Amino acid sequence: MCTEKAVFAFSLCYLLSLSCALSSNKIGVNYGRLGNNLPSPYQSIEHLISMNVSHVKLYDANPEVLKLLSRTRIHVSIMVTNEQISSIALNQSHANLWVQENVISYYPDTKIQFVLVGNEVISYNDRKMWLDLVPAMRKIKKSLNKYDIHNIKVGTPLAMDILESSFPPSSGRFRSDIPSQVIVSLLKFLNATKSFYFLDVYPYFPWSANPTNMSLDFALMNYGNVTYKDPESNLVYTNLLDQMLDSVVFAMRKFGFDNISIAVSETGWPHAGDIDQPGANAYNAATYNRNLVRKMTSNPPLGTPAKPGVEIPTFIFSLYDENQKSGPGTERHWGLLENNGMPIYEVDFTGTRPEKEYSELVKPVSNMPYNGKIWCVAANAVSPMELAAALDMACGQGNGTCAELAPGKGCYEPVSVIAHASYAFSSYWAKFRSAGVPCYFNGLAVQTITDPSHGSCQFPSVVV
Repeated sequence: MCTEKAVFAFSLCYLLSLSCALSSNKIGVNYGRLGNNLPSPYQSIEHLISMNVSHVKLYDANPEVLKLLSRTRIHVSIMVTNEQISSIALNQSHANLWVQENVISYYPDTKIQFVLVGNEVISYNDRKMWLDLVPAMRKIKKSLNKYDIHNIKVGTPLAMDILESSFPPSSGRFRSDIPSQVIVSLLKFLNATKSFYFLDVYPYFPWSANPTNMSLDFALMNYGNVTYKDPESNLVYTNLLDQMLDSVVFAMRKFGFDNISIAVSETGWPHAGDIDQPGANAYNAATYNRNLVRKMTSNPPLGTPAKPGVEIPTFIFSLYDENQKSGPGTERHWGLLENNGMPIYEVDFTGTRPEKEYSELVKPVSNMPYNGKIWCVAANAVSPMELAAALDMACGQGNGTCAELAPGKGCYEPVSVIAHASYAFSSYWAKFRSAGVPCYFNGLAVQTITDPSHGSCQFPSVVV
């Protein structure tokens, strides 16, 4: 027992000594915890400190994490969850209670810098939440003022889908289906409180949607001969990230707001993904994030063509791969670290390390899209009970997905959960991929380019 105490005391002293060595860089990391194989909060904060990360963004206000962060010099962003927005918007006492429990209980020992209200609220089709967003932000700010806390900014992260036009950047325009009162009240609040417009921005997605016509170097911020001149503003762009950021700048200008600064609440590049997701590899992820850090830590700040010289606080997504996130394969492969704490690739968060000092990564054979057939089959080493439940779901939609699995049909044999689930997954995915359904099935399915068909049983496929 005494040995355990000594080890804990040593670890804590080590943690504290590392935190004192943090640089003043402005690059942060998103610490998401949607995984069942992640290191403990204590280990995670040790990892952040050893990486020289000075800012961390949470997706809640977890008490254990906030207590541990009080022992460090890391600046912290905490979040009001989407589910809490409407109750806070309706009642100041709910806002006061939230601030008491999640800010006052830890601040200033825990260096809370931002309170973010909701996450990508406008991306969800909940119009009531849209209307409740700014009232909730106002009440949180009022509560902070009540407790004489004036240096914590209140904001809300928004995705690029808030725009209906983003290219060229000068055409940036907010979606017409969003009530103007929502946009105007948000921009007025950010302007009056000198807060940031928090933007989740991923150049990977527009590039991967059109990789044959868009330069990968432009998307990865490999500065070279590729530039783009906006025909309306005449501004010249050397990378896709600046284009995307400035499209929001121009959208705000159309509402008469030119003084609101942007903070990048999420950005990054996936180090792996599905077969039909090009360019998702560790080489590109390392390249993007290293270039990002160099750009955002430049002194003096670089800003963007529309707002040169402006500092842009930035959070990389994410600390770990999160294996419980749903959606396409890239959703689970944005991490900087393996779940054992080892780096998937190296990133110097001070932005001073020359590229030649990094360990060499294997270049991908190709970043172009795969052309051919893809099947969706049961993954290895998954729970038979979970697989059976997913099989029932895929076959229970009444759309003929599993007609070939009936007794006497071509795919009835072999009679096994794995064989039947593989056919059902492929059939279901082939029918509904165009509607955005991924080959995932709660982590029970994987893509393959090896045809699983056998005998008279022909598995449906997706052709890309």
